[in-house]
Amino acid sequence: MENRVYYGQYSLKHWLDLILKQNIILPDYQRFFVWNEGKVRTLINALKNKQFVPPITIGAFNMNGTMKNLILDGQQRLTTILLAHLGLFPDKDFYKGTIERLADENDDDVDVEEQFDNILKWNFKELTAKGNNKDVILGKIIEGNYKVINDFGIDDDFLKKTFLGFSYLVPQNDDQQIQQKYYSSVFRSINIGGVKLLPQESRESLYFLKDGLKDFFGPAFIKRITISNFSSESPVDFLRFIALLSQYKKEEQSTHIAGGFKSKMEEYYEEYIYSVVGGEDKATKFVSFAQLFPDGNYQVRLERLNSSIIDLRLPTKFTSIIEMDTYLFGMVYIIVFENRSIDISKRDHLIAEIELKIAEFKNVAAHKKAPSALKYLRNRITSSIEIYNKYLHG
Repeated sequence: MENRVYYGQYSLKHWLDLILKQNIILPDYQRFFVWNEGKVRTLINALKNKQFVPPITIGAFNMNGTMKNLILDGQQRLTTILLAHLGLFPDKDFYKGTIERLADENDDDVDVEEQFDNILKWNFKELTAKGNNKDVILGKIIEGNYKVINDFGIDDDFLKKTFLGFSYLVPQNDDQQIQQKYYSSVFRSINIGGVKLLPQESRESLYFLKDGLKDFFGPAFIKRITISNFSSESPVDFLRFIALLSQYKKEEQSTHIAGGFKSKMEEYYEEYIYSVVGGEDKATKFVSFAQLFPDGNYQVRLERLNSSIIDLRLPTKFTSIIEMDTYLFGMVYIIVFENRSIDISKRDHLIAEIELKIAEFKNVAAHKKAPSALKYLRNRITSSIEIYNKYLHG
């Protein structure tokens, strides 16, 4: 069976049926709904005026022997059609106002937010989970959760007579690796005309290529550790650590880490992801996942990593990459890659040595000015691992 791409169009009514019956679904990596009300109205008007609207891209994906039709591109457009049909809009300010008002009025211990769909992190799964038709869904909407909009001008006749195109991708799915290669090329070419994805968001589209690895690439607990970058603050990029350390583990040195990828680190991280989801035969510069975790169980080490960060009272807010790397590279390597533990009783000596090394790095003007340079990155990796190796338990 060869890779195939089918083209066609469905009426908006048929698209709604597919969504509500969950015959097409959002993959876990898909971002939240980000369009504002103005964009929603613009799309509806474009459909009414028979203007061009980019087609929806659906992909057939074999997940553990079960075929799923995943929405690869077009979530914002399909969500807009569903919202217009329901006469609702997930307005963040409207939602915040409702929560604040009810919190002021509520004297009980009940958490008001738990009763509502979280509009701040929302996609249409919140609606399809309530039912498979308009009346059932609207009957379960709590007043004040969504902004009600009755002037979209959508009726059954419009839904039946208005069409939206699609591309339906069907890869050769009897071979998992061929399927992965196929979708990797799709992911790289998709979203070019849409809202630009952050690097981490773009990577997440690759995580689902193999079930059960999302938490390995980005464990939930790591989100509480942040680094400040000028006026913004973002979670630590855990994938960066495990990719670089995977190469260190295989080569047992930092000399060639990320060589040739200085200006294209995202390609390096993607190559690492494929080495994990594709199996051992794809592992080139990286140690194989199967070698690290013969039974596939990485959760125990991540739980130990989380506990160690807490027990050692490591900083959870970093103001420079130098600080972050010196604190975390050795910790992640010892626990995740060496399956060892840190001696918590020697915490004060460990922290003092890390802080001394950070000061030493920052005292080098060129290092402080260009910490992302590979020679300085490699130095931080080696130094951090050497420090933590002095404080092993047992």
